[in-house]
Amino acid sequence: RQGKPLTPSDLSELEKLLLDAGVGEAGDIERARETSHGFGRFVRSLVGLDRAAVSEAFAEFIAGGTATAAQIEFIDMVIEHLTDQGMMDPSLLYEPPFTAIAPTGPEHLFDEARVVRLVSTIREINDSAVA
Repeated sequence: RQGKPLTPSDLSELEKLLLDAGVGEAGDIERARETSHGFGRFVRSLVGLDRAAVSEAFAEFIAGGTATAAQIEFIDMVIEHLTDQGMMDPSLLYEPPFTAIAPTGPEHLFDEARVVRLVSTIREINDSAVA
């Protein structure tokens, strides 16, 4: 939930705990792994992320009091999605509900360098679920 990278050992232990507790069988874990493109991503999709940890990752986008109301709202929507879902496909930035604030995507609100950083931050958070 803190967005810290999981290790193969972490995931192996979690799998063992689930099997030992009778919460599914090896085949169930394998299906979850395949469906979610990794067991770490599956776990992340179940537990989401801690809002404070996600907010910290995006603090630079609203720091210094120079962000506009629309920029703050857009970043808050990204934070909310990651908190709830644990992962985010960056292409969602170009779809509703994000387009209600930025009709043409994040480039509507941010310069190119900040859009690159935004997508990079989302990918870093996603990648932290992969061991």
